[in-house]
Amino acid sequence: MISYTLKCANDHRFDSWFQSADAFDKLKAAGMVTCAVCGDKHIQKAMMAPRVRPARDAAAQPSSQEPVAPPPTQLSEPANEAEAALAKLRKQVEENSDYVGKDFASQARAMHEGSAPERAIYGEAKLDEAKALIEDGVPVAPLPFNIGRKTN
Repeated sequence: MISYTLKCANDHRFDSWFQSADAFDKLKAAGMVTCAVCGDKHIQKAMMAPRVRPARDAAAQPSSQEPVAPPPTQLSEPANEAEAALAKLRKQVEENSDYVGKDFASQARAMHEGSAPERAIYGEAKLDEAKALIEDGVPVAPLPFNIGRKTN
């Protein structure tokens, strides 16, 4: 397999994989390579740097003179405002809600029907269960982060 950076006559650039260089040439000649943005059939290979891995035995080994940094002992700080906002939201959800795991759909439905006391919950639901809750008017929303809890 070979990856090419391609460009069209409108200077849109995109990457595409081909079985070989000959396969690219045959597909281009048949008019089957088109711009991923505008559909233009006038495609050329763009300038790109080759991706070559060094041989296993030629891989650079750290010298004894270079200090090797120890692995981090904790997770890094959020890289930007969006990550910080997600971290804050996650902390708020975990501190103010009960985790009900894979029982989320039945717990949410029971609260909506009045057969269970209302409280803030979060957990996991299969796609079809979540759709059924929404169709039945149960107020639910997906969380913008992975819960990351194990239930075993």
